[in-house]
Amino acid sequence: MSGQITLERDGAIATVALDNPPKLNALTVAMWQDLARVMREVSADDKLRCIVLRGAGDNAFAAGADIAEFASVRDTKAQGMVYHREHVDGALKAVAECRHPVVAMIHGPCVGGGLELASQCDLRIAGESARFGVPINRLGFSIAYDELAAVLPLVGRAAALEILLEGRVWDAREAFDKGLLTRVVPDDALAGDVAASVARIAAGAPLVARWHKQFVRRLTPQPAPLSEAEIEASFAYFDTQDFREGHAAFMQKRKPVFTGR
Repeated sequence: MSGQITLERDGAIATVALDNPPKLNALTVAMWQDLARVMREVSADDKLRCIVLRGAGDNAFAAGADIAEFASVRDTKAQGMVYHREHVDGALKAVAECRHPVVAMIHGPCVGGGLELASQCDLRIAGESARFGVPINRLGFSIAYDELAAVLPLVGRAAALEILLEGRVWDAREAFDKGLLTRVVPDDALAGDVAASVARIAAGAPLVARWHKQFVRRLTPQPAPLSEAEIEASFAYFDTQDFREGHAAFMQKRKPVFTGR
C-alpha cells in the first residue's frame, strides 16, 4: 500500500505530513482515513498548541486524491458516496474541528482534495511556486457538497464558480488574490515563515486560541441542511458516460472527449 500520514511532535508543536511523494502526495483511501484519526489524536492532546499540516518532501502539498484507486474504491454511486461522505469529509471535518490552530504549509501542487484540506486549516502560508485548482471538470465528475462547503466560505461564489467551471490551475499570487491564502512568501523563506507563525501562535494563551476558533466557527453562516435526496443527486455523475471517459482519459494520459451523456 502506497502513502501514509506521518506525525512528529516537537514540544507543543505537531507536524502532520501527507506522505506519498511518488504521486505528489495524492491521498489514498487509507490516507484519508488515517488523516482523520491522526487529527483527532492531536486535537485531544492538551500539551499541543499548534499543528502544521504539510506535504512530505519539497515538491507538493497534495495533488488531490489518488485517481488510480478509483476503479476499485470509487467506481459506483454507492462507493462514491462512501468515499466522499465518509473518507474525504471525515478528514476535512477532523482538520476543521481540531481544537488547536492548524497552519497549512504549502509548496508545489495543492489541488483537488489537497486544496480542500488546506481550506480547512486556520492559516494557509504558501511558497511562490505553489499551484492551486480543482480541475475535476476534466475528469467528468462534480465536487461533493461537503467539499464545496470547505472552499466556498474562503473564496466566495464568483471565484468558486470560476474555479469549478474553468478547471484551471493557478499560481500562489492569484490564490492570495482570491482569498484562499493568508500570505505568499519566497520558496526558500517558507519553512522559516511557517516556523515564525507557529511560534507566535504557541506563545499565546492556548485556551484563548481554542476559544477564538470556536467563536469564528459560531459566527460563520451555515447553509440550511441538505436533504438526503439532494445529496444523492449530487453523485448522479457516476451514471454518465462522461465520468467513464474522464477516468479512462486520465489513466491513459490523453485528452478526454466529453459528449454530455
